[in-house]
Amino acid sequence: MPLEPAPHSKPLVALRGVGKTFPSGTVALTGLDLDVRTGEFLSLLGPSGCGKSTVLRIIAGLSEPTQGAIEWAADAAENEGRIGFVFQEPTLMPWANVFSNVMLPLRLKRAPRENATERVKSVLQRVGLEKFANAYPRELSGGMRMRVSIARALVTEPALLLMDEPFAALDEITRFKLNNDLLGVWQALRTTVVFVTHSVFESVYLSSRIVVMAARPGRVFTDLAIDAPYPRDQKFRTSADYAALCRRTSEALGEAMGGES
Repeated sequence: MPLEPAPHSKPLVALRGVGKTFPSGTVALTGLDLDVRTGEFLSLLGPSGCGKSTVLRIIAGLSEPTQGAIEWAADAAENEGRIGFVFQEPTLMPWANVFSNVMLPLRLKRAPRENATERVKSVLQRVGLEKFANAYPRELSGGMRMRVSIARALVTEPALLLMDEPFAALDEITRFKLNNDLLGVWQALRTTVVFVTHSVFESVYLSSRIVVMAARPGRVFTDLAIDAPYPRDQKFRTSADYAALCRRTSEALGEAMGGES
């Protein structure tokens, strides 16, 4: 059965009154309240400079907020250590093959080798790279390198997958294919996803919920439920429902950008 996140399920993690001011004095975020619900596919959509990537880094523990708090569900405190992060660039080790790149997080965690090997094989199969385990990054296309990055994030079986514009640099055909593959992985693994994008069309296609952010300083402008059922495919992408959802989201983004101060 495809995953349908409960619309009012208890948050896996919540940001309460979060602000971020950098040492330069730049205010990246202010008064940001955000619930990330277990099992959902949440996209953060907004103009450059609205703090989308900063939100991901704060959730991941890579950056500390200057105001506010991060709250994890009481019964899921261990999830703070079960986060996968996919960056804008694959950041692969060029001297290591695909298998070794994906194995890296398990080596760092000192996972038993036999178990780690099986997990790497399984995740490579899930992203369609099982035949490329011995290939090196220079031998792969941009889309394939991003698949390796996704596999590396998934190999630790994260409760929360954070993705910072992972497909922005790819051509449209590759991007569409990876969107479909990502939805397949999400539905199979039931991982909670927070996905940063500048694309209205990508956010509507992927998401169960879209948070539109306004900039200067970054804050939540509006929260949109995307009620279209899963699985989604090319038929949905060319449907009147998809067009209407894109129009509504684009209008919200336009209002958010017009509200910059």
